Amino acid sequence: MNCQNGLTLNQKEFIFTREVPFESCHASTLVVLPGGQIMSTWFGGSQEGAGDVAIWGSWRENGQWSQPVKVADRDDLPHWNPVLFRDRENQIYLFYRVGWEIPDWRTRVMVSQDGKNWSAPHPLVPGDRGGRGPVKNKPLIREDGTWLAPASLETEDRWDAFVDLSRDRGETWQKSELVPLQRADQKEAETKESVVVEGKGVIQPTLWTSGPKTVHMLLRSTEGRVFRSDSRDGGWTWSRAYPVEVPNNNSGLDAVQTRDGNLILVCNPVEKNWGPRSPLTIFLSTDNGTGWQRIMDLEEGAGEYSYPSAVIEGKKIHLTYTYDRARIVYVGLKLLI
Repeated sequence: MNCQNGLTLNQKEFIFTREVPFESCHASTLVVLPGGQIMSTWFGGSQEGAGDVAIWGSWRENGQWSQPVKVADRDDLPHWNPVLFRDRENQIYLFYRVGWEIPDWRTRVMVSQDGKNWSAPHPLVPGDRGGRGPVKNKPLIREDGTWLAPASLETEDRWDAFVDLSRDRGETWQKSELVPLQRADQKEAETKESVVVEGKGVIQPTLWTSGPKTVHMLLRSTEGRVFRSDSRDGGWTWSRAYPVEVPNNNSGLDAVQTRDGNLILVCNPVEKNWGPRSPLTIFLSTDNGTGWQRIMDLEEGAGEYSYPSAVIEGKKIHLTYTYDRARIVYVGLKLLI
């Protein structure tokens, strides 16, 4: 048992060994099921972007992970970035993307009552191209029941983030405005709240709230830092994105909010665009994301340890992440603060 700065590391284990029917895996997600079991999914196949890449899943019951099985695999299209989510009625959702190129992604969704028996997939937004709904991280539910899905768009020369909002439990969705950026090709003067973005931009938000209609996001960026944006109208419009003190190597991140409002962030704190995806580190903020304290390294040294996914249940934090594109790691933590 490892205790550091308010967190106890209770479990750390591979979800599966190498005896699996796929060569490569990445972009895991997880959810705590209504009965207390944990489910994780990821995409796996011969290599990222190949036609044989499907969504695979495993369940942790009685301290053991099940053998991975295919959860979604249709049309011989590459599958990408699954996102698991449990709503207030304990219904489980699996969102994922399909398509050969990121700008042509289509988002599909499946629904389950138990995390094992799933509906047929259907389009999240009929006719969409580019990807709607959660792109990597879990949706957030506002106090009034509105769902906010952290979303983003990627083209060859530009990245943008936004939020998809649903007032009817995912039946229909409306896009927020894009998160504004101070881009290098714009003539506006730089302000203290922003910096000029020289690269493509920001993607893959993670969300939290600090009031009924006050929503915040942290973002992966091409600028060597984690970026942030804030909304005062429930997620419909956003402040110009600005950097926080945590480095970012242009790799996925995720965060959870504790009952007392503290934030736990997991990311690769490497201050270089497309820098190494190691170490993988946990940070704590006790002031709504203004300041961050580095509290625990989950992985160090050579290798790729990336794309964390995090959920919280009371004082228990559950994490998964990619290990060298060959395995998925599960971590169980307990909050002491």
